[in-house]
Amino acid sequence: MPGLADKNILVTGASRGTGAAIAKTLAGQGAKVVVHYGRNRDAAEDVANDLGGNFLGLMSADFATPGAAPEAWAEAKKLAGGRLDGLVINHGIFEAASIEADYETWRANWTRTLEVDLLSAADLAREAARDWRGRADDPGAMVAIASRAAHRGDDPDHPSYAAAKAGLIGLIKTLARAYSGDGVLAYAIAPGWIDTEMAPQEPGARAKALAEVPYGQMAQPEEFGRLCAFLLSGACPSATGATFDVNGASYVR
Repeated sequence: MPGLADKNILVTGASRGTGAAIAKTLAGQGAKVVVHYGRNRDAAEDVANDLGGNFLGLMSADFATPGAAPEAWAEAKKLAGGRLDGLVINHGIFEAASIEADYETWRANWTRTLEVDLLSAADLAREAARDWRGRADDPGAMVAIASRAAHRGDDPDHPSYAAAKAGLIGLIKTLARAYSGDGVLAYAIAPGWIDTEMAPQEPGARAKALAEVPYGQMAQPEEFGRLCAFLLSGACPSATGATFDVNGASYVR
């Protein structure tokens, strides 16, 4: 059965939470991992230490800066000895700006959110696809962490986030349709609440969030690690283009 041994994989936003869990799971199943972080190098180093011999290197990139993603891909390839086989697009921001905000705040939020959550992801996916085209016998694979908000929309404070994640899923579908037969496999995951520090912590807010989850629990970060490992392993390549909902049945399509 296909596996992750000998696969070099870049995981973005891997210094904490879901990204850290993904990186650790991939390494635990044999992949060699490049760990991306934004600002918290100490946390990224802690993750790197947990990867043991399957750690390829640390790299920092601020994906709010246009043009950062192609440079990040090139650096990750260098750390991986010139070849990357997988990409997990996990970085993102969730910043508020409703229609009630002043125009400058509204516009700045949209610009920053689209740059981080969509445009930098598109740039990374482009670099990966350009590298992997022609590898039909040994395809590369990417997994983008999107959101249920891409399908159902979000709360009034986060329209830019919902739009960016919808665009991310559209990107994955398009790449899969265009290049799956030529060495590029592409998948998306659409979470609901994940039980990390980004989830509501105040008891009342947490209870409200859980009330909409029929399963009764927030998803655990390790669940995303296991799903990414399965998708990146090549075990089910015909699922390319699919979006996997991981939200405790809080949004069922």
